[in-house]
Amino acid sequence: MSAVDREKGSYDEKASLEQTEQGGNGVEVTEAPLPATSWAGTAEEKRLVRKLDMRIMPLTCILYLFAYLDRTNLGNARLQGLPQDTLGGDSTGVLFDWVNSAFFFSYILCQVPASVTSKLFPPRIWLGCAAVGWGLASTLMSTGFNFPGMIVARVFLGIFEAGFGPGIPLYLSFWYTKHEMGTRMAYWFGFAAVAGAFGGLIAFGVQHAQTAISNWRLLFIIEGIPTVLLGFITMWLLPNRPEETSFLNEDERRIQLERRSRGLKADVGRVVNKKHIYAAFMDWRIYLAGVIYFGANCALASISAFLPTIIKTFGVTNARAQLLTVPPYAVSAVVLTLTAYVSDRLQSRGIPMSCAACVGGIGYLLLLTVPDDNHVRYFAVFCITSGTYTVIGVTIAWTAHNLGSETKKATGIPMYMAIGQCGSVLGSHIYPSVEGPRYMLCRFVCPRVCGRHLRYRLNNLI
Repeated sequence: MSAVDREKGSYDEKASLEQTEQGGNGVEVTEAPLPATSWAGTAEEKRLVRKLDMRIMPLTCILYLFAYLDRTNLGNARLQGLPQDTLGGDSTGVLFDWVNSAFFFSYILCQVPASVTSKLFPPRIWLGCAAVGWGLASTLMSTGFNFPGMIVARVFLGIFEAGFGPGIPLYLSFWYTKHEMGTRMAYWFGFAAVAGAFGGLIAFGVQHAQTAISNWRLLFIIEGIPTVLLGFITMWLLPNRPEETSFLNEDERRIQLERRSRGLKADVGRVVNKKHIYAAFMDWRIYLAGVIYFGANCALASISAFLPTIIKTFGVTNARAQLLTVPPYAVSAVVLTLTAYVSDRLQSRGIPMSCAACVGGIGYLLLLTVPDDNHVRYFAVFCITSGTYTVIGVTIAWTAHNLGSETKKATGIPMYMAIGQCGSVLGSHIYPSVEGPRYMLCRFVCPRVCGRHLRYRLNNLI
């Protein structure tokens, strides 16, 4: 008998009294089998959490780093000549906006089916294949020569990333409790901010490269190929589900299964419960989270794609604009991590999220009301990135452990994310070039003018 068994008693796999309770939407759900012993707060559990952090968090965070690099590198490529080489100059920026938003259309449509389907496959295979797919799509963007080619590449990028974005919060909920989830989600989503800083440094270096191909094509290659390699590494190193993986020994598996059962409804494993899918569609909390996510994503998508362009209005060169995007993203990663840590300790998400939203709003007010002081405007960019990233990171942690069964999570998480990503489509259109440098009025509010201009541009390009 192991030391863990002698100290705490063996795991009683037959202690599976099923307790039926009425779900919040009138759907009967069944409690998962309860282990005979609680390991909460023990030294064994702390050792297990450290082991999980050492293997799972580095892989998932680096995956998200490259996912976000590949999603948002259009903003850097814009200053390196992409519109001039592929979009016929695109002096108004409308075609660039549609290339940017094409990603979100496929991303939104594929999120729910991809997340539910992911329950039927080993996580390491599903997530690894998704990384290989979006890495190839990003790399092949370097071969684009016209508007349709860029659109196709961005659509496939969205399809493959749809299998990853909602899948990670679901996957992490297999391993971490609600008291641990906020900080881990902050680490994970914080790498979106790290990607912004890292992407700015890469773009700054590429801007000075002397090669036979355009700088923006080299940028896509540099950021796309490592993602493909990382996908294969994920298939090898990422642990599968707790009950399946060889990453845990039997003592650790007992502890992890008990951790997962805390407050978790049944429907564990490679099964899909249709009743729980219905329960997700009827849960008003998911739609409320979608509304919050919509507003935050509108700001996030716009600031991610257009931050180099906004900073360029300060009167700096293209290369310096790329470099000046690094500090705001670095600060936002720190603010997000600290806020998530506090919210975990207090077990309160709403108040920290509201405070972060206010900080972001102050940033936009400063950009709007202080047109002549570039120092204040640059400070405003820090407020916007810090507030926006924090709101989204805390929102993901808030919902990841509040939906009950695995099937409901697999349905509900991509549901609110899909609703929220509609804000990303809007955010892709709120900084047209013709409105610079102040960007006081968005042409998106006048779809007839925007649509007529788009049709004109397409007739001259296709």
